[in-house]
Amino acid sequence: MPAREHAKPVKMHVKKNDTVAVISGDDKGKTGKVLEARPRENRVVVEGVNIQKRHMRPTRTNPQGGVIERPGPIAASNVLVVCPHCRRPARMRRNRTGSGVVRQCTRCGKTID
Repeated sequence: MPAREHAKPVKMHVKKNDTVAVISGDDKGKTGKVLEARPRENRVVVEGVNIQKRHMRPTRTNPQGGVIERPGPIAASNVLVVCPHCRRPARMRRNRTGSGVVRQCTRCGKTID
């Protein structure tokens, strides 16, 4: 389902550079780093997950051309953040503090940000 032109950005539980685990789909069980978060589409691009092949014609920047493999976006609901403290996939809780909102692991209770 394509994103609407003026879709409202969704608050996402993952951020760029988070380590995440895929919990459903063809790549279930894989882990990787979030390369890109797309809140308007509610999708994330994860390193090594949903690899897509793109046939590129030769250009000045890419004189060889050929088939290039790169990760494609997957739904943000299909990933869980891997807690850096307990090293397991866990849901995140948002807690308000004096300095703002922090993410907290539901397994160990330690803050992520």
